[in-house]
Amino acid sequence: MNNMQQMMRQVKKMQEQMLKAQEELEKKEVEGTAGGGVVTVRANGHKKILGITIKPEAVDPDDVEMLQDLVLAAVNDALNKAEEMANKDMSKFTGGLKIPGLF
Repeated sequence: MNNMQQMMRQVKKMQEQMLKAQEELEKKEVEGTAGGGVVTVRANGHKKILGITIKPEAVDPDDVEMLQDLVLAAVNDALNKAEEMANKDMSKFTGGLKIPGLF
C-alpha cells in the first residue's frame, strides 16, 4: 500500500509539472519568416498567432498572390517552430512519447 501511495504522489507531482510547463508554453514565443524576413509571424507555444509584420517592400499591388504566399509560408514556419518547442518542452515529462491531446 505504501508503494501505491508513493506512486500516486509522484503521478500527481508530474501532472502539476506538466500543467505548469503547458502554462509556460503560452508565454514563450517563436518567430517564423519568409521572403528573407519581409514577412514575420510571431506565435506562442500554444500555436496561437500573436502578430504579423509585413515590410513595405513585400507589398506589390500587381502581385498580391506573392504576398499571400509569403504570409502563408511565414505562418507555417512559426507554427512548425511552436510545435517543435512544445514537443521539446513536454518531452521532459513524456520521455519522447507522443501522447495525443496532451499538447
